[in-house]
Amino acid sequence: MNIYVDFDDCLCETARYFSKFVLEQYKINVPYEKIKFFDLKKSFSLSDEQYEVMMKEGHKPEVLLSYTETSGSVETINSWIDKGYKVSVITERPSSCYDVSKEWLIQHGLSRVDLFCLNKYGRDNHFKNNKFTLELDDYYKMNFDYAVEDSPAAFKFFDHLKDIKILVFERPWNKECVLEKNNYRRCKDWKMIRDFVI
Repeated sequence: MNIYVDFDDCLCETARYFSKFVLEQYKINVPYEKIKFFDLKKSFSLSDEQYEVMMKEGHKPEVLLSYTETSGSVETINSWIDKGYKVSVITERPSSCYDVSKEWLIQHGLSRVDLFCLNKYGRDNHFKNNKFTLELDDYYKMNFDYAVEDSPAAFKFFDHLKDIKILVFERPWNKECVLEKNNYRRCKDWKMIRDFVI
């Protein structure tokens, strides 16, 4: 059994940090529960400059290490690994964040997962030819039975896998997303995710 798990807002509470950051930095009050779009620039109505500042701050090593674990994620993933399942954490974080992201996983008891930085949206100058970075061509050669993902923008990256089951971690920005295919399941928490994976 091969399982894909997204990092931000599946394993850890990234958007909650950004909601607090824009309130403190820009006096923009958009509570986590009111974040309507995966595109945080749009959700927070930020200028290009404000968005760039926010993203730089949110990717500082000390900030990445401070993100809180999403309740139940570590326990569930370790239970899968104990059963012999292979778990790959695939993130759109830039490859410059690989080491600190791996450190977060280790600190939270997830040293046995594989971590890959995937250039999903062509936004990052990833380091090429490293075992932990993936371009889309590399990713499309991989096979997964299940995926845990929160971003509607990422759903298209599963279209090539006809038998995959996508477990959509329910977040404010995907509640209105229509899941037209029968291999998608909404999950309000990691307990539901765990119950779906056989």
